[in-house]
Amino acid sequence: MATKPAVKTPTKPLSQLKEEICDIGRRIYAKGFAAGNDGNISFRLGPNEVLCTPTMISKGFMKPSDLCIVDMEGNQIAGQRKRSSEILLHLTIMKERPDINSVVHCHPPHATAFAVAREPIPQCVLPEVEVFLGDVPITRYETPGGQKFADTVKPFVKKSNVVILANHGTVSFGETVEKAYWWTEILDAYCRILMLSRDLGRVTYLTKQETKELLDLKQKWGYTDPRLEKGMENCDICANDVFRSSWGSTGVERKAFDAPSPFGADPKAAAAPATLDYESVVKAVTEQVCRELGIGAA
Repeated sequence: MATKPAVKTPTKPLSQLKEEICDIGRRIYAKGFAAGNDGNISFRLGPNEVLCTPTMISKGFMKPSDLCIVDMEGNQIAGQRKRSSEILLHLTIMKERPDINSVVHCHPPHATAFAVAREPIPQCVLPEVEVFLGDVPITRYETPGGQKFADTVKPFVKKSNVVILANHGTVSFGETVEKAYWWTEILDAYCRILMLSRDLGRVTYLTKQETKELLDLKQKWGYTDPRLEKGMENCDICANDVFRSSWGSTGVERKAFDAPSPFGADPKAAAAPATLDYESVVKAVTEQVCRELGIGAA
């Protein structure tokens, strides 16, 4: 039976990890990803200890002394301030992904707009997104804070490093606090570009072959993608096929953005429209008019 990979203990001192979390807090606040006391950040210190941000504090103005430590069940074991109310989300991700050390949750406006609209993130548009993100799932909605809410990410965490939380925000995760934050910033920038492109009139999709080249590059750089896994050989790499089966239970539906047409095909390879046979059209119209008038056609 396969065993889970062992949790890696960080080599950085606790004081440095606290500074890194405060730095990311300032960055998400400066980007407008966390209004008021929104958002929370965590880092795994060991098999049963997690450093996290406190509740009811602006993430843009935290000090290292404000941070808390909890165990893997969410019980606070250190810190003067009360731990984040959504720490169960972080711990659930860490339990599912032993390779993950850090989790960042916030409310980036453009990505959260997709969360509210329940609109799937189009694929095959930007090279950077194909390489670093891939297909981005949207969870079903649950009231934030409890274990039921935390469990909504379980179907997706092993196939993605960033998840959109329906009507709520995003959660991203990685080996370091910096990397965990990166995926959120890339996703929100992409969602903004999609909206601006649609306002200009259209979104031009990459072809299936162009996207396949990006996936090959992704694999070469050491990144994984579900579209490259066994069992996905027949999926359409541009059609959100990785998480499409979850749409019915999460209320996700494509409305604002059309799918690549035909799914991932090269538009240049599409057949040219047939030449209109004007003579046949004129004849058919004439015969119809004559029948309506009760006279024979010439």
